[in-house]
Amino acid sequence: MAKKTIVLGVTGSIASYKAADLVSGLTRKGFEVFAIMTKEAAEFISPLTLQTLSGNKVYSGMFEFVEEWDAKHVSLAKRADLIIIAPATANIIGKLACGICDDLLACTLTASEAPVLIAPAMNDVMYNKRIVQENIARLKKIGYKFVGPKKGRLACGDVAIGCLADVEDILKEAVKMAR
Repeated sequence: MAKKTIVLGVTGSIASYKAADLVSGLTRKGFEVFAIMTKEAAEFISPLTLQTLSGNKVYSGMFEFVEEWDAKHVSLAKRADLIIIAPATANIIGKLACGICDDLLACTLTASEAPVLIAPAMNDVMYNKRIVQENIARLKKIGYKFVGPKKGRLACGDVAIGCLADVEDILKEAVKMAR
Protein backbone atom coordinates (compact mmCIF):
# COMPACT_ATOMS: atom_id res chain seq x y z
CA MET A 1 0.00 0.00 0.00
CA ALA A 2 1.33 3.44 -0.95
CA LYS A 3 2.13 5.98 1.73
CA LYS A 4 -0.56 8.55 2.36
CA THR A 5 0.51 12.14 1.83
CA ILE A 6 -0.21 14.94 4.24
CA VAL A 7 0.34 18.58 3.40
CA LEU A 8 0.95 20.51 6.61
CA GLY A 9 0.29 24.23 6.56
CA VAL A 10 2.12 26.19 9.25
CA THR A 11 1.09 29.78 9.90
CA GLY A 12 2.56 32.62 11.96
CA SER A 13 1.90 31.79 15.59
CA ILE A 14 4.14 31.24 18.58
CA ALA A 15 2.74 27.68 18.48
CA SER A 16 4.55 27.13 15.16
CA TYR A 17 7.36 25.37 17.01
CA LYS A 18 4.95 22.50 17.71
CA ALA A 19 4.82 21.80 13.97
CA ALA A 20 8.17 20.03 14.42
CA ASP A 21 6.58 17.51 16.82
CA LEU A 22 3.63 17.14 14.46
CA VAL A 23 5.84 16.41 11.43
CA SER A 24 7.86 13.96 13.48
CA GLY A 25 4.72 12.18 14.71
CA LEU A 26 3.17 12.01 11.24
CA THR A 27 6.31 10.54 9.69
CA ARG A 28 6.56 7.97 12.53
CA LYS A 29 3.00 6.95 11.66
CA GLY A 30 4.08 6.30 8.08
CA PHE A 31 2.82 9.43 6.33
CA GLU A 32 4.78 11.37 3.74
CA VAL A 33 4.70 15.00 4.85
CA PHE A 34 5.14 18.15 2.78
CA ALA A 35 5.10 21.42 4.70
CA ILE A 36 3.95 24.77 3.43
CA MET A 37 4.96 27.67 5.66
CA THR A 38 3.65 31.19 5.47
CA LYS A 39 6.35 33.86 5.59
CA GLU A 40 5.12 34.72 9.09
CA ALA A 41 5.60 31.11 10.26
CA ALA A 42 9.27 31.30 9.23
CA GLU A 43 9.69 34.07 11.81
CA PHE A 44 8.95 31.48 14.52
CA ILE A 45 10.48 28.22 13.22
CA SER A 46 13.08 27.49 10.57
CA PRO A 47 11.99 25.73 7.37
CA LEU A 48 15.16 23.65 7.75
CA THR A 49 13.72 22.06 10.90
CA LEU A 50 10.61 20.84 9.09
CA GLN A 51 12.62 19.80 6.03
CA THR A 52 14.97 17.72 8.16
CA LEU A 53 12.11 16.01 10.03
CA SER A 54 9.98 15.36 6.93
CA GLY A 55 12.78 14.55 4.50
CA ASN A 56 11.02 16.80 1.95
CA LYS A 57 11.47 20.36 0.71
CA VAL A 58 9.47 22.94 2.62
CA TYR A 59 7.48 25.32 0.43
CA SER A 60 6.58 28.92 1.12
CA GLY A 61 6.54 31.25 -1.87
CA MET A 62 4.21 31.13 -4.82
CA PHE A 63 6.98 32.20 -7.14
CA GLU A 64 10.06 30.38 -5.86
CA PHE A 65 12.56 29.44 -8.54
CA VAL A 66 12.30 25.77 -9.46
CA GLU A 67 14.49 23.60 -11.68
CA GLU A 68 11.45 22.19 -13.49
CA TRP A 69 8.18 24.03 -14.01
CA ASP A 70 5.48 22.86 -11.66
CA ALA A 71 2.53 24.86 -10.37
CA LYS A 72 3.22 23.96 -6.73
CA HIS A 73 -0.19 24.86 -5.37
CA VAL A 74 -1.80 22.48 -7.87
CA SER A 75 0.70 19.62 -7.60
CA LEU A 76 0.67 19.69 -3.78
CA ALA A 77 -3.12 19.94 -3.79
CA LYS A 78 -3.45 16.87 -6.05
CA ARG A 79 -0.92 14.86 -4.06
CA ALA A 80 -2.58 15.51 -0.66
CA ASP A 81 -4.66 12.81 1.02
CA LEU A 82 -5.18 15.25 3.90
CA ILE A 83 -4.29 18.87 4.56
CA ILE A 84 -3.64 19.99 8.11
CA ILE A 85 -3.20 23.59 9.19
CA ALA A 86 -1.46 23.70 12.55
CA PRO A 87 -1.24 26.23 13.96
CA ALA A 88 -4.02 28.07 12.15
CA THR A 89 -4.23 31.79 12.77
CA ALA A 90 -7.34 33.96 12.53
CA ASN A 91 -5.80 35.26 9.30
CA ILE A 92 -5.74 31.91 7.45
CA ILE A 93 -9.18 30.96 8.81
CA GLY A 94 -10.57 34.26 7.48
CA LYS A 95 -8.86 33.82 4.11
CA LEU A 96 -10.27 30.34 3.65
CA ALA A 97 -13.77 31.34 4.74
CA CYS A 98 -13.75 34.15 2.16
CA GLY A 99 -11.97 32.30 -0.66
CA ILE A 100 -8.92 34.57 -0.61
CA CYS A 101 -5.94 33.00 -2.41
CA ASP A 102 -3.02 35.34 -1.91
CA ASP A 103 -0.33 32.91 -0.76
CA LEU A 104 0.81 29.36 -1.48
CA LEU A 105 -1.04 27.81 1.47
CA ALA A 106 -4.40 29.42 0.68
CA CYS A 107 -4.04 28.58 -3.04
CA THR A 108 -3.17 24.95 -2.27
CA LEU A 109 -6.16 24.56 0.01
CA THR A 110 -8.48 26.09 -2.56
CA ALA A 111 -7.09 23.87 -5.34
CA SER A 112 -7.43 20.67 -3.31
CA GLU A 113 -10.29 18.26 -2.83
CA ALA A 114 -8.57 16.57 0.13
CA PRO A 115 -10.15 16.70 3.58
CA VAL A 116 -8.91 19.55 5.77
CA LEU A 117 -8.10 19.53 9.49
CA ILE A 118 -7.59 22.90 11.17
CA ALA A 119 -5.98 23.40 14.59
CA PRO A 120 -6.47 27.04 15.62
CA ALA A 121 -4.05 28.90 17.89
CA MET A 122 -4.52 32.54 18.81
CA ASN A 123 -5.31 34.94 21.63
CA ASP A 124 -8.63 34.22 23.36
CA VAL A 125 -10.08 37.62 22.43
CA MET A 126 -9.29 36.94 18.78
CA TYR A 127 -10.65 33.38 18.94
CA ASN A 128 -13.90 34.50 20.57
CA LYS A 129 -14.38 37.44 18.21
CA ARG A 130 -17.73 37.10 16.41
CA ILE A 131 -16.20 37.28 12.91
CA VAL A 132 -13.66 34.55 13.70
CA GLN A 133 -16.41 32.31 15.11
CA GLU A 134 -18.54 32.97 12.01
CA ASN A 135 -15.59 32.07 9.76
CA ILE A 136 -15.04 28.82 11.70
CA ALA A 137 -18.76 27.99 11.45
CA ARG A 138 -18.66 28.67 7.70
CA LEU A 139 -15.68 26.33 7.22
CA LYS A 140 -17.31 23.62 9.35
CA LYS A 141 -20.46 23.91 7.25
CA ILE A 142 -18.48 23.06 4.09
CA GLY A 143 -16.79 20.09 5.72
CA TYR A 144 -13.57 21.36 7.29
CA LYS A 145 -12.79 19.64 10.60
CA PHE A 146 -11.38 21.42 13.64
CA VAL A 147 -9.40 20.23 16.64
CA GLY A 148 -8.95 22.64 19.55
CA PRO A 149 -8.02 25.14 20.65
CA LYS A 150 -7.60 24.33 24.33
CA LYS A 151 -7.32 26.43 27.45
CA GLY A 152 -3.77 27.20 28.54
CA ARG A 153 -1.12 29.88 28.92
CA LEU A 154 -1.20 32.22 25.94
CA ALA A 155 1.73 34.21 24.56
CA CYS A 156 0.35 37.33 26.28
CA GLY A 157 0.58 35.55 29.64
CA ASP A 158 -3.15 35.07 30.16
CA VAL A 159 -4.57 31.61 30.82
CA ALA A 160 -7.53 31.19 28.46
CA ILE A 161 -8.84 29.36 25.39
CA GLY A 162 -6.60 29.72 22.34
CA CYS A 163 -3.70 27.31 22.80
CA LEU A 164 -2.97 24.84 20.01
CA ALA A 165 -4.52 21.43 20.66
CA ASP A 166 -2.13 18.79 21.99
CA VAL A 167 -0.02 17.30 19.20
CA GLU A 168 -1.31 13.82 20.15
CA ASP A 169 -4.92 14.98 19.64
CA ILE A 170 -4.05 16.42 16.22
CA LEU A 171 -2.27 13.16 15.29
CA LYS A 172 -5.27 11.03 16.37
CA GLU A 173 -7.64 13.10 14.24
CA ALA A 174 -5.23 13.06 11.27
CA VAL A 175 -4.97 9.26 11.36
CA LYS A 176 -8.79 8.99 11.44
CA MET A 177 -9.25 11.41 8.56
CA ALA A 178 -6.48 10.03 6.33
CA ARG A 179 -7.88 6.47 6.23
